[in-house]
Amino acid sequence: MQELKKIVVIGPESTGKSSLCELLAKHFKTFWVPEFAREYLLTNGTNYTYDNLLTIAKGQVALEDEYIGKSIKRFEVKNQDFENPMLFVDTDMYVMKVWCEYVFGKCHAYIEDKITERKADFYLLCNVDLPWAQDELREYPDLETRKELYEIYKNILINQSVPWAVISGNYEERLQTAINTINNAFT
Repeated sequence: MQELKKIVVIGPESTGKSSLCELLAKHFKTFWVPEFAREYLLTNGTNYTYDNLLTIAKGQVALEDEYIGKSIKRFEVKNQDFENPMLFVDTDMYVMKVWCEYVFGKCHAYIEDKITERKADFYLLCNVDLPWAQDELREYPDLETRKELYEIYKNILINQSVPWAVISGNYEERLQTAINTINNAFT
C-alpha cells in the first residue's frame, strides 16, 4: 500500500473550502479534516486574540493527526489494495500564518515550525469567484480584501515546492476540476 496522500484545501474565507473537502472525501471514499477554528470560535466567541490563534493552530494539528491515524487504520484494516489512500484537509498552518500576519502583523514560531515539519502532497487553492456567503464567523465580506488574501495564498504556494492548482468556478465546476486535478496527480 502506498503512503497516505495529504491534499490540503486553502484560500480566503467563503471560497468553498469545507464544502469542497467534504465532497472530495465522499467522492474518493475517504476522510476529511474539518477546520478546527470554526468549532473553536463557535464555542469561545469571535473576539479572538493573537494567543487564541496559537491555541487554534495546535487544535488544527491535533485534529489533523487524529484523522491521519483514522485514515491509516482504515486503510490497513480493509482487505483491499488502495492504490492512492487520501486525506483531505480543510486549512493548514499556511492558513494560520496568513491569519496571524494579516490580523496581528506577526506569526507564532510554533506555526512556522509546523509549516516546516508537516508536509502536504498537494494543495488546492480556492479562488474568490464564489459569491460571498454571510456567516457569523466571517470577517471580510468585501471582494478587494478577499482578492488581497487570495494573492497572499497564491504567493505562498508559488514559493514552496509542493504541487498545487487553483480551483475556480461554481461549486460543481470546482468539484470536477478538483477531482480531475487529483486524478491526474495521483493516478
